Amino acid sequence: MSTNGHSHSAPPILLTIAGFDPSCGAGTAADLKTFAAHGCYGVAAITSLTVQNTQGVETVHNTPSAELREQLEVLAKDCEIAAVKIGMLGNRGNAVVVTEFLDAHKFAHIVHDPVMKSSSGAELLDAGGIKFVATELLKRASVITPNVPEAEVLTGLTIKDVSDMEAAARKLVEMGAHSVIVKGGHMERAVDVLFDGSGMLQLGGDRVKTENTHGTGCTFASAIAAQLAAGRSLFEAATLAKAYVTKAIEKGYAVGKGRVPLDHFLSSENRAPRPWNTRSASARHAPRRRTHRPLRTDLRRPYSAMKFSAFSVSLRFVSYRL
Repeated sequence: MSTNGHSHSAPPILLTIAGFDPSCGAGTAADLKTFAAHGCYGVAAITSLTVQNTQGVETVHNTPSAELREQLEVLAKDCEIAAVKIGMLGNRGNAVVVTEFLDAHKFAHIVHDPVMKSSSGAELLDAGGIKFVATELLKRASVITPNVPEAEVLTGLTIKDVSDMEAAARKLVEMGAHSVIVKGGHMERAVDVLFDGSGMLQLGGDRVKTENTHGTGCTFASAIAAQLAAGRSLFEAATLAKAYVTKAIEKGYAVGKGRVPLDHFLSSENRAPRPWNTRSASARHAPRRRTHRPLRTDLRRPYSAMKFSAFSVSLRFVSYRL
């Protein structure tokens, strides 16, 4: 990529196409934080402006399709985009625009998280949009990452166990998807199923003891996009993304009265102790000399470059079948 007169070249530039969450736990905000945590530069096209906080979504204002198209095209003609992550689309019109955009530009890596409802239950994609995703848009993605309820809607199957997840993954590939990861976060076992059209892989991990999270699906898909942009295989990308999300959930902390967002930068491991946890209110407002400590010694070095054991996550790759 051109340095545009600067001595430093840019890291991989990743595009997120998703809605905006003002509480910044999900949507484009979560995506951009995930990209940054992996040493990438993120750009965003906003499909919808939601009115929400950690307690839930109150209203949704979808971006007019013409405006979404303008956002996408102005970014594509300016940046060399290494990967695209798709999240909330809002309606069929926006899904059509995104499909046409992908057809026009042929990006190397496209990760689609087919968001249909918020974690609080609000509708985030209309019926026409769901049908269009199932018949057209899923064919454009390198990998689609539905959770169990989303996989049920797309396939029409009932999913009660891992074998049902595998059946759904196979059907999605039959419907035109290149690769599928059915996420098992809604199941009793914390197992994700990856199917690339030839091999079926189960990614198992220790369940984090919290059900009150926000933005896990967005973060997982964004982390996969970052890993694919770094040249890793889908298996490697999914493995590292799952480890990263698990650790980010473990390190999460409440910012409001509702659901808990992830700590995308794993702050407690990479920064000095948070001063607001140890200093009195008067001390917090007193003048003090600021010190700047980088999050990591090398911001271009993604989390995937760390030793895998650093995540303290037990991942069991329990089967690979042809």
